Amino acid sequence: MSTQSETASGYGFGGRLNWLFGGAIGGLAGSLLFGGLLWVVDPEIVIETIPAIYGFDPAQTVGWTFHLLHGLVLGVVFGFLVTRRPILGTITADTQIGFLARSGPLVRLALAGFVYGLAVWALLPVIAATVWAAVGGIADPGFPAMAFEGLVGHLLYGTLLGALFAVFVDIESDAERTDAPFDDADESA
Repeated sequence: MSTQSETASGYGFGGRLNWLFGGAIGGLAGSLLFGGLLWVVDPEIVIETIPAIYGFDPAQTVGWTFHLLHGLVLGVVFGFLVTRRPILGTITADTQIGFLARSGPLVRLALAGFVYGLAVWALLPVIAATVWAAVGGIADPGFPAMAFEGLVGHLLYGTLLGALFAVFVDIESDAERTDAPFDDADESA
């Protein structure tokens, strides 16, 4: 993996919990971007639907608060996941794919964030919200689970989350001590 000229340790967070701060910052910024998209496309999702999920009356501040809180929590989960050895080893592994072989942590973590955003979209609004609405007897949950803007919003969220995580968290030192989980399988064959 190529290195970038500037490392996150020069202006980022250090220590054992750096993933916590990087995930929180990236998650908040990503949820602001996603919320902005929702606000432009259909502000009722933020004003009415998000508060209604938790039993609150429609209110702009309540909707934004919960949306940002979701982003923060999911950002911290992302930070935790990508700093675990199997995932970190996969993200930073040497590869034969041209643009990935030449890319640094910023691109790789942004791509990991993109995949994370897709996974969050598939698990939360598509599966969990649909089941929650069915179990709760809600005929119309207030938003289409498979809406295109929801998919785009989650992908934007994840991409910005991953990119900001790379800016604020130095993963290169940990990556040097981590092997890709599939390297052992290649050597034994």
